[in-house]
Amino acid sequence: MGSGQCVNCREHPPEFERAASFGEYRDHLRGLIHLLKYERVTPAARPLGKMLAQAISELQPSFGEGKLLLVPVPLHRNRSRARGFNQAELIAHAAMKAIGRELEFAPELLIRKRETISQVGLSREERIENMRDAFRVRDSRRVRGRSVIVVDDVMTTGTTVSECARVLQQAGAKRVWAATVARAFHGADLPQAAEDDQQEEVEAAHSASS
Repeated sequence: MGSGQCVNCREHPPEFERAASFGEYRDHLRGLIHLLKYERVTPAARPLGKMLAQAISELQPSFGEGKLLLVPVPLHRNRSRARGFNQAELIAHAAMKAIGRELEFAPELLIRKRETISQVGLSREERIENMRDAFRVRDSRRVRGRSVIVVDDVMTTGTTVSECARVLQQAGAKRVWAATVARAFHGADLPQAAEDDQQEEVEAAHSASS
């Protein structure tokens, strides 16, 4: 588990205060995430939720008082319809049972209002532009003055969760953190680490053919 800043974060500060992940996106952890997302084995969300809860617990000393909002990164409606579920939402729901403090689960708060192109091969600046204005807050009254944890299954550069944090703060969120089950690093044993859902499907296809 770790939450240290990578080179990308130092060069391009994210919109969230801090991020934490349970582990590296590889080996058994990668396999468990793929089991949920691509083989649709939804019971895999339970152990992944426990892992996400551990990542959130690492951030907990900085939370302060008050009930926090737990907001999963949304899928575009077309992708959600095709898959049948949002993996970030399933994992976050499972994490709620393992977290040692009261949180408000808000899976419908963020909306992915447009589809984005694959992040594969894009520079950091191109990724930021690709995700720009991809999300909106459904009801700013629920966000105003609140502290929020944005959660997802995998983070690579943090572009997606950072854009979520940006629009949440525009809607009035006081503080925003990010927590994910896994952190993918460029240059690991993957052809291209996955962050955006489309990017992950490219990797899934590579895994199936290798």
